Amino acid sequence: MRSAGNAPTVPLDPPGGDVIDPRPPATSAVTPPGTPSGALSGESVPYVPAYGTASLADLPGSLLASLGLPTGNTLALEPAPRVCLFLVDGLGAELLAAHPGAAPFLSAHLRGTLTAGFPSSTPISLATLGTGAPPGEHGMVGIQMAVPGEGRLFNCLRWTAPGLSIDPDVWQPAPTVYERMAAAGIEPVYVAPAAFDGTGLTRAVYRGMRHRAAESPGERVEAVRQALRETTFVTVYYGGVDSVGHFSGWGGGEWLEEVAVVDRMAERIAATLPPGAVLYVTADHGMVNAFDKVDVDRDPGLREGVLMLGGDARARHVYTPQGAAADVLDTWREVLRGRAWVVTREEAVSAGWFGRRVRREWLGRIGDVVAVPYGECVIVASAEDPVESSMIGYHGSLTPAEQNVPLVEIRR
Repeated sequence: MRSAGNAPTVPLDPPGGDVIDPRPPATSAVTPPGTPSGALSGESVPYVPAYGTASLADLPGSLLASLGLPTGNTLALEPAPRVCLFLVDGLGAELLAAHPGAAPFLSAHLRGTLTAGFPSSTPISLATLGTGAPPGEHGMVGIQMAVPGEGRLFNCLRWTAPGLSIDPDVWQPAPTVYERMAAAGIEPVYVAPAAFDGTGLTRAVYRGMRHRAAESPGERVEAVRQALRETTFVTVYYGGVDSVGHFSGWGGGEWLEEVAVVDRMAERIAATLPPGAVLYVTADHGMVNAFDKVDVDRDPGLREGVLMLGGDARARHVYTPQGAAADVLDTWREVLRGRAWVVTREEAVSAGWFGRRVRREWLGRIGDVVAVPYGECVIVASAEDPVESSMIGYHGSLTPAEQNVPLVEIRR
C-alpha cells in the first residue's frame, strides 16, 4: 500500500486564497524515509505521511465506496453489505510486526500499511478518520493548539481551554463521513465507553454517529454483534494498548497482554460477522519508547521568546511574539541539533507535513516554530505537565514507528 515518490518543497501561495496548496500534484505523497525541507538537508529526515495514496485520510472514502456510496476508492476496497472498523489506539504496524506471536489472528490477516498523518496523535487521527481529510484541511493540527488571536492554548484531547469554551462544530466545521452516511440512509454506530459520549472531541470527529456504550472487551464485542444486525457500519474503539504503552512502554509484558486482548477481540468480532460483512482493523498511530528528555522548564534558553508551548512531547508547536520567531528558531535548532527537526511554520506546511492543502484559517493554530523529535528524544515541560513528562511511550512524530499503522481485513 505504500509507494515512493518525491514531494518537492515549493513556496506558499500568495495571500488571498482560502487554501494553501504548497505542492504540485504527485503520484505519491510520501518518500520513505521522508522528504526534508531545505533546513533539514544532511540530517535524518522526516517520514512524510502518504496523503492521497495510503494514509488514514484515504480510508474513510474507500469505506464509503465499499458500501456503495459515490466516492473515490483510493485503497481499492471491495464491496461489502456491512462493515465494521475496529480502531486500536496505539497499535502501530511496526510494533505489531515486532511481536506477531502476541496477535497471531491480526498478523495472519494483514492487508497492508497506512500512515497516520501529522501529528501522529489520537485526536488528529480521529478527525482524519472522521472527515476523510488530512490535518491541514480539518484543522486539528496538534493536541494543544493556539486559539488564533486570543493568546490561549486549547487542548483538543481534553477539550479544555482557559476562558470561553470551544464549540466543536466551529473548531472542526468539516462535515463528517458519518453525516454523509446518515444522509444516504445509513445509521453509523460508534461502540466505545460511556464516558466518551457527549464530549467535545466526540462531537467534533464523530458527528452523525449513534453512540453505543460498552466498557469491557466482551461488552464491546457483543455491542458490535448487535449493532451489525441493525445497521451497515459500525466503529469500535479500544484504548488499552496505548494507555499501557504510555506508562509501561511498548514491547513489555503488560503491553503484550493488551495486544493479545485486541487479537482475541478481533477474532471474536470476525466470528460474529453477518454473511458478506467485513472487519477492518487499524490504529491511529504507533509509539516509541523515549528516554532522552529535553525539559524546557529546566532550560531557560528554550523558554526565552516563547509565548506559548503547544503540541505534545513528540510534536511541539512553539508560539512566539511578533518578531521573535527567528531567534527562537535558532536557539531551538542549536539545542536540539541531532535530536529533532526544528522548522518554521512555512517550512512544515511546504514540506507537506499536514497534507497537500492547508486552509488559511488554520495557519494560526500551527506554531511559529515546529519542533519534532526523533530517535528517543522528547520535549517535555515538567512543571506544566508532570504526567506527560513521566511517561515512557510517546507518539506524534514523523518516524515510521509512529506513522505506520496496520490495515487488517477479514471477510465473512
